[in-house]
Amino acid sequence: MSEFMLERLPHMAYGGDYNPDQWPEEVWEEDVRLMQESGVNLVSLGIFSWSRLEPQQGRFDFAWLDRIMDMLHEGGVRVDLATATASPPPWLSHAHLEMLPVTADGVRLWHGARQHYCPSSPVYRDAARSLVGALAARYANHPALAMWHVGNEFGCHVAACYCDVSAAGFRAWLQERYGDIESLNRAWGTDFWSQRYSDWDEVLPPRRTPTWPNPSQQLDFMRFSSDALLECYDIEHAVLTDKSPGVPVTTNFMRFFKPLDYWKWAEREDVVSDDVYQDPADPEAGMRSAMASDLMRSLGRGRPWIRMEQTTNRVNWRDVNVPKAPGQMRLWSYQAVARGADAVMFFQWRQSRAGAEKFHSAMVPHGRPESSPTWHEVVKLGRELGGLDAVCGSRVTAEVAILHDWDSWWALELPSKPSIRINHVAQLESYYRHLFDANVTTDFARSSDDLSAYRLVLAPSVYLISDEAAAKLTAFVEAGGTLVMSFFSGIVDPFEHIWLGGYPAPFRRLLGLEVVDWLPLSDGEQVVLRFNEGAMARGDVWSEQIAPAGAEVLARFSGSSLDGQPAVTSHRFGQGRAIYVATRPDPAAMARVLKSAVSEAGVKPVLEAPAGVEVVRRSTPRSSMVFLLNHRDGHVEVPLSDPGVNLVDGSEVHRGLFRLGPRGVAIIREGW
Repeated sequence: MSEFMLERLPHMAYGGDYNPDQWPEEVWEEDVRLMQESGVNLVSLGIFSWSRLEPQQGRFDFAWLDRIMDMLHEGGVRVDLATATASPPPWLSHAHLEMLPVTADGVRLWHGARQHYCPSSPVYRDAARSLVGALAARYANHPALAMWHVGNEFGCHVAACYCDVSAAGFRAWLQERYGDIESLNRAWGTDFWSQRYSDWDEVLPPRRTPTWPNPSQQLDFMRFSSDALLECYDIEHAVLTDKSPGVPVTTNFMRFFKPLDYWKWAEREDVVSDDVYQDPADPEAGMRSAMASDLMRSLGRGRPWIRMEQTTNRVNWRDVNVPKAPGQMRLWSYQAVARGADAVMFFQWRQSRAGAEKFHSAMVPHGRPESSPTWHEVVKLGRELGGLDAVCGSRVTAEVAILHDWDSWWALELPSKPSIRINHVAQLESYYRHLFDANVTTDFARSSDDLSAYRLVLAPSVYLISDEAAAKLTAFVEAGGTLVMSFFSGIVDPFEHIWLGGYPAPFRRLLGLEVVDWLPLSDGEQVVLRFNEGAMARGDVWSEQIAPAGAEVLARFSGSSLDGQPAVTSHRFGQGRAIYVATRPDPAAMARVLKSAVSEAGVKPVLEAPAGVEVVRRSTPRSSMVFLLNHRDGHVEVPLSDPGVNLVDGSEVHRGLFRLGPRGVAIIREGW
């Protein structure tokens, strides 16, 4: 977290979304009292309050917000003050129907929910700028203000708009990108299917068409749509930094959210924040939550970040909203802290009585707090986090990076491919799962990043790659790094045009092979793999015919039309090694491949621990803290080689076996 963020929030932040405008004012005093009781020191205030703050155009009502801001300050609670622009008031859309978003089918989406605006609409942008300016002018110097919260979950419901206003914005974006219409025609390959444009006015978003729209057009529209929403954020950010200099600004992400290129967005944030709603019914929820946390830390380039939203118990929007098991909320909260968060927040503080989210759990339930097990967990967690000042500002470091590019994700999952069964996030998970189980700390990185700080780079899904990024990966291996790359990588350039010269053209020399042909597998179809040592495994989704050109074969296909042909290869290149995997191996086989790569790269786990125990280290120049998180239902014993102090309860920790209870947590500050 930035230095000025630490100045404003020197303690571990704890709290949630607070919507006092949903409640009569006599409830507010109880809210502040309960916040003090539970250790809450930060709330996100007024996220959906536009219609209360500006009941008519240009007429602002800040009196109620003044009162609650003052009450929170007097109660020792800081405020992440929202700009309230996530849900425009009915008067705005009623007066300007043209600001409402339109789908690819031409259907206009109306007010009555939230996020009902076209991101390119000048009407919406001007109204948002006016509201934010008034808020910033009034509260920039309020003693309760800790940070600004722009919008909310940008793109969650309307990630793209296809109306005429958006079409004009798309054309302007394309003109800025390509300069002239002939450059656009080359970039989009418009000689295919007679799509050549002669004038900019002919260019449209990829609205509903008789069959597949131009894939290069679709890819650029995804880029434009992410940028259009980012412009909305930038407009508000500019107002806030002008009228409220020195106060950090954020907006909440949604972990692996496909429509927005969070690498670009994170560059505009003073502190990265994220919303994660784990599914307690998912046996891999802990792994997926850890993966999201590592992404947030990576987006902020290692800086501490904020878990902005999660639920205390259950959500309201799944078909069956399974509650969290006892201790699970605490465990997953500590997991975020272990992986770099300096704040644990919830949606929301007090459970709503009305509206679409009234069955979504909260820190304060509908019933009496003292009779709620969830409330007692909330209080316990708040008290524990209040003693973790030593953790604030510390960092998590990793020697392994997984490549994750939004451009490649977008392009990979466009239609008209050899198989639509390749899912980018599933590919990431197939690699990340083993590292999580082995307690090998992992960052995420772009393929275009400087990768020299890592020993091992994993490339599960780099379908789209630029010349420059391919050169960086090649240089990484040549300088001594270890690379593991999956099938169907290095196929297209940033325009979504095939790299010619044999698959995968940008990586043939690096990998020491040529992919002769792809043999995607149908649903339920598997291939058998035989490793050199004799171990057998299975693969699904995909297979390839490979012609080695210097690569060593580690495993071969067995019993299919590819019988005896390479399935996993390794190629010494310069001082390093590049491993290629031509199918999606079963988890045990993938663990075998990655365990070998981790060993070859000289990467060590944080700690050897029993299965189901997650171990992460956070450090400062003067201290090191090891987080132990037991995801199991029973007790476990973790071997410790160094003494220390458990920061969770202040107890001394000795060498030997350390006992953790079911879903138990410990933070061992190493040394006495």
